[in-house]
Amino acid sequence: MPDSKIMFFRHIRYFIFLFTLYVLGWGFTPYQEWFLGLLLGTVISFYNHWLLYKKVNKLGKIAAEGGKMMAVGTVTRMAAAVLVVLLALRLPEYLNQYGVIFGIMTSYIVIIIDSFATIFISNGEER
Repeated sequence: MPDSKIMFFRHIRYFIFLFTLYVLGWGFTPYQEWFLGLLLGTVISFYNHWLLYKKVNKLGKIAAEGGKMMAVGTVTRMAAAVLVVLLALRLPEYLNQYGVIFGIMTSYIVIIIDSFATIFISNGEER
């Protein structure tokens, strides 16, 4: 299995953990708007992460064959993020705008934490 696929499946596990945490927070705390915003933003973040993974794999295959690819879906990912932020602005009684924005950034946080964890684990194995 290629490294990118292993890494993506590891990221999926992190996202599932976060989804579970947010659903529990939504169900058992008085901060339902905040956790629902986090959940919705994280769902869009996961969608964007998955879409980028698929497009980068496609780009790699096309580049290996000597072809060219026009785009990697930046407009689609931005449109999804803008759509969910507009939804949060229209429904502030159900969704916390800051929670949605923080949720949208979740994929980048997951990538950074996973990268640091991978570096620390690989450094420990070399010794």
